[in-house]
Amino acid sequence: MIISRTPLRISFLGGGTDFRPFYERGWGAVTSVAVNKYVYIAVNRKFDHGIRVSYSRTELVRRVDEVKHDLVREAMRLTGVTRGVEIVSIADIPSRGTGLGSSSAFTVGLLNALYAYAGKTVTPERLAREAARIEIDILKEPIGKQDHYIAAYGGIRHFRFLPDERVKAAPIVCDQKFKQKLNRHLMLFYTGITRKARSILKRQTENIAHRLPVLDRMRVQAEEARDLLRRGDVRGLGALLHEGWVLKRQLARGVTNATIERYYQKALDAGAAGGKLLGAGRGGFLLLCCDPSGQDRVRRALKEMEETPFAFEPEGSKIVYVD
Repeated sequence: MIISRTPLRISFLGGGTDFRPFYERGWGAVTSVAVNKYVYIAVNRKFDHGIRVSYSRTELVRRVDEVKHDLVREAMRLTGVTRGVEIVSIADIPSRGTGLGSSSAFTVGLLNALYAYAGKTVTPERLAREAARIEIDILKEPIGKQDHYIAAYGGIRHFRFLPDERVKAAPIVCDQKFKQKLNRHLMLFYTGITRKARSILKRQTENIAHRLPVLDRMRVQAEEARDLLRRGDVRGLGALLHEGWVLKRQLARGVTNATIERYYQKALDAGAAGGKLLGAGRGGFLLLCCDPSGQDRVRRALKEMEETPFAFEPEGSKIVYVD
């Protein structure tokens, strides 16, 4: 048996510039961090030559072509593990529609586990590149590449997405004391709303040519966020998150709604410096930046939502068990 553990992520700034129709015009940039909420994938030998896949449902099939879970089917084809195997997934957070990059983490972790099962060790770059290929090129999902890369690499990172499809993944060097301070300033609330991101992301992709000035500014924000983190400026990051959320709402209809806006304004009124809705929008997790002295006021203002404590995860997808 092989078990992989792959972190989910919080994207600070630059999301949307990692879409191919944007970065092929020059480059895209995203600053993000992996967190200690995980997707686990277990791969085990099946006693017969069939395939068993367990997620929110269970599939029992004879051939890989019969697997209905698109990500599992394509990952098995890519890695060559196509028979006599059982695959089980478990996640710390609801697996879809929460804005923490769970789909991409699932794909990265699945590839890692399947390669390990086949006796191969692959680099984070390869895991991220092949996971992005499965979702974007093979399955034609209207998404960007940032989630695959932060899931594979982990840590606090700045990514640059180049027109030739190369990705530069640079760690943002911060001392441990500042990381702890930053973590204490960040709050994560579950709105209780899940949504299918595909329709929002499809509109966002279609709008790219008409939103270039907005996306250009969002790309610069990702670089500014990197510099703020290097300097240890938490307050500046909070203000930048707010500006980024204002811009993100312009990318496509449906990114936000009246309920989300009400929650966010309540948080600002209670003392939060800024924040954003993670992922495509319209639901999932709300990230806030707030001085610890004012966080109890924010909690009271958002008492309808569940707060989710988290910590930063320094490592990306890894094999945590081999039998």
